[in-house]
Amino acid sequence: MKDAADSPTVAVFRPDDERIEDAIGRLESLGAEPVPDPMLAVEPTDATPRTDADYVVLTSKTGVELVADAGWEPGDATVCAIGPATADRLRTAGYAVDLVPEEYTSSGLVAALEGQVDGARVEVARSDHGSPVLLEGLEAAGAYLHETILYRLVRPEGSGRSAELAAEGELDGLCFTSSLTVEHFLEAAADRGLEERARDGLADAVVGVIGEPTAETAREHGLEVDLVASEATFERLATETVDAASADGE
Repeated sequence: MKDAADSPTVAVFRPDDERIEDAIGRLESLGAEPVPDPMLAVEPTDATPRTDADYVVLTSKTGVELVADAGWEPGDATVCAIGPATADRLRTAGYAVDLVPEEYTSSGLVAALEGQVDGARVEVARSDHGSPVLLEGLEAAGAYLHETILYRLVRPEGSGRSAELAAEGELDGLCFTSSLTVEHFLEAAADRGLEERARDGLADAVVGVIGEPTAETAREHGLEVDLVASEATFERLATETVDAASADGE
């Protein structure tokens, strides 16, 4: 960790759109020095969700934007959002939101739909890296499932500045917002021949993750997770990571 008692340096990996700008603003408002290093780029597939489902599940703001741009209409389906950010984007796009789980995760969504979807047609519209927990859980609940891949997530060219800083011991915290951001961070470090040093740098920094699936991925890749956000939102993850990094720097 860098030798500084103020302004912890915190890496953030959100896509290079308004989400990275919002993340930078959030970290700055918390007194941190952001290191924006987008680890996800979106490649649309031009697919749209089925229109004959009883339930439609959307799991990201990106997915909502794509279906709205395509002019998709849910008909009489019950529209489910995995969390408040996705729900807000749905409402902004003119869609009614019928269900948001109390826990903003795939398992939380399964728990909210259990008892409702037995024998129902459920359409899940998301990226190509969606958690299997959602499909497995809904299938176990008796749903007839169909998944539509709205977009693919790839690592942007040039990503990896955060890996370089980690290798130099210049990061105080990292905010991993999905399993794929963990994997892409390590890939970027390996591409630069810095993986071992970057891992050492992470051992001296606060590794924050947005939820248990991301934590599990990080641990599977040999990383020590210092905190799992108490709520699966970037705002909570950023606040808790900065607080922990600031405490470590005192």
